[in-house]
Amino acid sequence: MSDRLRPESESTLAATAGQLLSELRESPPLTHCITNSVVTGFTANVLLALGAAPAMVDIVDEAGMFAGVASGVLINLGTPTPEQRAASLEAAAGAVATGTPWVLDPVAIGALPVRTALANELVASRPTAIRGNASEILALAGLSAGGRGVDATDTTDDAAEASLSLAARHGSVVAVSGPVDLVTDGVRLLRIANGHELLTRVTGGGCALGAVMAAFVGAARSTSADPLTAVASASLVYTIAAERAAVHASGPGTFAVALLDALAAVQPADLVASARVQESAL
Repeated sequence: MSDRLRPESESTLAATAGQLLSELRESPPLTHCITNSVVTGFTANVLLALGAAPAMVDIVDEAGMFAGVASGVLINLGTPTPEQRAASLEAAAGAVATGTPWVLDPVAIGALPVRTALANELVASRPTAIRGNASEILALAGLSAGGRGVDATDTTDDAAEASLSLAARHGSVVAVSGPVDLVTDGVRLLRIANGHELLTRVTGGGCALGAVMAAFVGAARSTSADPLTAVASASLVYTIAAERAAVHASGPGTFAVALLDALAAVQPADLVASARVQESAL
C-alpha cells in the first residue's frame, strides 16, 4: 500500500460533505440509536445540534420496526444489557430487511466476551459502516484482544490492514477513529487529519461520532453519495467542528458545550477552508 497525496481529494470531499450537511439540515434524517447509557443524552444533543432527528429506541419488539422506518441506525455496544442485546439484533435484522443503512460501533470488544460475541454476530449482517478505535477494529478482525476498556492501545495505522480486511469481508465502510481518522471501503482509503485532543476528554466523543455517521448515511440515501463518502463526510464535519469548539473552550467541560454550538454553526465553506484529507492508493 503506497500513499500519495491527492490535492483534489480535500476539496472534493469537503464540497461533498458540505452538500450532505445541507441536505441533512433541509431534510433531517430520523436517526435511530441503540447506544450506551453513559452517552445517550450527549449523543441525542449532538444529533440535534447537527440538524438530525434522534430517536433512542432500544426496546425489544419496537427496535426492529423502528429500524425499518428510520433513515439510519446506530448500534453501539457500550453497555449491552440483555434487553439491548436483543434489541440490537432485532434492529439489525429490521435494517437489513428494509435496506436502512446502519452503523455498528463495537465498543470495548476483545477481552470482554459478551459484547465480543454480539459484535461478531452483528457484523455478519454486513453493516453499512463499522466505526471504532484501532484496538476495537483489530479485535473485530480477530487480530487482537482489544484495548484497555474503551481506550485504544493501538494506532490507526496499526489497524489499516484489518480495516481493509473487514471492509472486503463484510462489504462495509470501516472508520477507525484516532488522532488521524482512517476510512476505507476496501478500495479507497482516506485519512482525515482534522480533530482535537479534547474529544478524548469528553465521555461520548467517539460514540456520538457513530451517531453522526448514521445520520449522514441516512441523509445520503436521497443523493448520489456512496457510503464511503457519507461516512468520511461525517468524520470531516465532526472533527472540524471539534477544532472550532476547542478555540472557545477552557477545558473538557466548556468544550462539550462548545462542540454542540460548533456543530450547529459549521457551514459548508468552513469544511472547504479547513479539510485535511489524504487519499491512499491501494
